[in-house]
Amino acid sequence: MTLIDELLANGPALLDGAWGTELQARGLTLGEVPDFWNLEHAERVEQVARAYVEAGSDIILTNTFRANNIALANHADVSQLDRVNRAGVEISKRAAGERARVFASIGPSGKLLMRGQVDEASLRKSFEQQARALAAGGADAIVVETMGDLEEARFAIDAARATGLPVAACMVYDSGKKKDRTMMGVPPAQAAEALSEAGADVIGANCGNGIDGYIPICAQLAAATDRPIWIKANAGLPTLEGGEVVYRTTPDEFASHLDELVAAGASFIGGCCGTNPAFIALLRTRLDARASARRPQ
Repeated sequence: MTLIDELLANGPALLDGAWGTELQARGLTLGEVPDFWNLEHAERVEQVARAYVEAGSDIILTNTFRANNIALANHADVSQLDRVNRAGVEISKRAAGERARVFASIGPSGKLLMRGQVDEASLRKSFEQQARALAAGGADAIVVETMGDLEEARFAIDAARATGLPVAACMVYDSGKKKDRTMMGVPPAQAAEALSEAGADVIGANCGNGIDGYIPICAQLAAATDRPIWIKANAGLPTLEGGEVVYRTTPDEFASHLDELVAAGASFIGGCCGTNPAFIALLRTRLDARASARRPQ
């Protein structure tokens, strides 16, 4: 049995929620690089990971979303990135213990290939370096997330697959009239086919949309691939209030869409921007209730 099969043996697996806002609640300030907290404030990063484990997550991610040498070239000492990535995995592994698995996070470079802001060779090398460090840290799997460009996602998937670990690959859908396209205009079905062809073990979407908006996107992904579907939605669409970004969806409202999301084909379910351990705890309760209802009495 593969790790993915094991995680889904008893129904949908529960992911974690947002990390950035949880780190901000613990003192991360504007201008600080969150990933470097793995070295500077490991105990606070572990608090975030542990909070999601205690909320009931089957899978938690790592504080390594931007820890590649292209994204951080002008913001941090990139010579420390191997340490940052390994530490990120080690922190989440400590928090997970025997209760959860750790999928190490690889995010985008923040540069656009089509505009010549970065070249293919540099992207490949950057993702390969990060993936090797995450694997060395002891990750159970790797999730390539919040990708807007399919080509960049393919490079990251190649790098992650080279480690021998299972790979989940997620695009962000936040463009078009229905907010169901990537920033490059790619629809879910096309993305699912491309990511499957690239060798991802799990296909998904995160960020950019609220959970209600991800229900039809999930259905389109599921119809276009035989791989399990991963969905981490935001707590609604953000609004700017008093100079602050605010997400208005409550944990109850978020969790109320769980059955619809599962019916649409989601196998891995969690939260992205605006969510927190309260969202995950309520999803845990509802997933457990679904599982209990299916058992013979």
